[in-house]
Amino acid sequence: MSERASNPSTYLLVPILLIAVLLATATIRAPNLVSMSGFGSAIIVAAPLIFATYALMVLAVAGRGTVDLSVGPLLAFINVSVVQLNTAGIITSPLAVFIVALGIGVLYQLLFAAIVIWVRVQPIIVALSGFLALTGINLVILPRPGGLAPEFMQSWGLGTTIFSPVLLIILIATAAWLLFTLSPFYSNLRMMGYDERAAWTSGVRINIVRIGAHVIAGLFTGLGALCYTALISSGDPTQGTNMTLTAVTAVVLGGVSLSGGRGGAAGALLGALNLYLIGYVLATFNFGAIQAFVTQMSYGIILVLSLLLTLLVPVISRHVSFISPWSAFVVLGSVVVAIMLHIAGRGSFAPAEAIADRAPTLSRYLLTEPASAGLPALSVSPFQTFVFLAVAGLLSLVFAARLINAEARARRMGLFLYIFVALLLTGLFLAVTLQPDATLFGGAAP
Repeated sequence: MSERASNPSTYLLVPILLIAVLLATATIRAPNLVSMSGFGSAIIVAAPLIFATYALMVLAVAGRGTVDLSVGPLLAFINVSVVQLNTAGIITSPLAVFIVALGIGVLYQLLFAAIVIWVRVQPIIVALSGFLALTGINLVILPRPGGLAPEFMQSWGLGTTIFSPVLLIILIATAAWLLFTLSPFYSNLRMMGYDERAAWTSGVRINIVRIGAHVIAGLFTGLGALCYTALISSGDPTQGTNMTLTAVTAVVLGGVSLSGGRGGAAGALLGALNLYLIGYVLATFNFGAIQAFVTQMSYGIILVLSLLLTLLVPVISRHVSFISPWSAFVVLGSVVVAIMLHIAGRGSFAPAEAIADRAPTLSRYLLTEPASAGLPALSVSPFQTFVFLAVAGLLSLVFAARLINAEARARRMGLFLYIFVALLLTGLFLAVTLQPDATLFGGAAP
């Protein structure tokens, strides 16, 4: 197989295509998403799932088929523990809350690693045992949802703006993982995931590497629990099961190999955002009393389809190896951002005056200058506008094709693509800032 066909980033094509479709659909179905408060709410709601997916991603890359089914109950355990300790007045400062949350996550994962390494129990057995044990312990600590989150966290979950401590935590954690991927430890982690015996014969200290992977997973779970606590501003011992199912589906959808050796923050992030958008889009439809069941059914179907696509990607990649996932991300992102910009500025559009029907057909459609309705307009006819748009579209198609061809061999985005994505995000930010309340059909949002 060629180098391009075997490029691990090929697995990102599916989540990239899906997130473009879902984001465009969500924007059209619920235009309020394109606003400061819309994006702010999306960030705070998706943050716990993102961190749970990150935790599963790290353990999956480590190999041995490590799928930590206890990630959801562990997140809930940290949540109820922090809430109860805060209610009792034991921990109140931000530093103490972070130390307790991250410490619990790391200690549990160290216990998990010790049982797998030295007791030699299969990881799936340890994960299932932890899932059942933590589910019961959570109900003992907090029999029903309640309590209060630490005071400094209660404003984090308002979701009134994009810029929030939750977004900062996500950015710092993602940047830290990307820096970690540049280290030799990450290379050893992937080597161990691909073939543990080969890694051991190459001199890799596999026990140390596996423990390190579990520590990182514990840190991600702790951060997810803090974001979840900020989201609900209380404790909830019952959400572990749903979180586990959703996070596992997101990991598979993000192209992470459950057999080990392949995966990263980009795929995990795309998978988590896709699962959030699926729930968001489904919420715009009225399924009545079966709304929750339809959502869970969708997650299950997507999980099965993702596993099937994972098997087909090596075959399909031979025929689409010329397409770079990063170039596809830029092209599809441009389309989605254009839709968002259109919706964000829809309320500022004004209808143009109709051209008199008495004018000859040739003049009406080819020569007559369009009415401006009081808005600045180019002095061009409809025919000239069509020609200009056709030429611009052709040039854009040629540019996109050459960009895809140039980036097909790249495993990471080049400098130009980073600049292009930054400009797209800047334009979108300006749109939602200047027109925060515009709706798809004009006027102010309710």
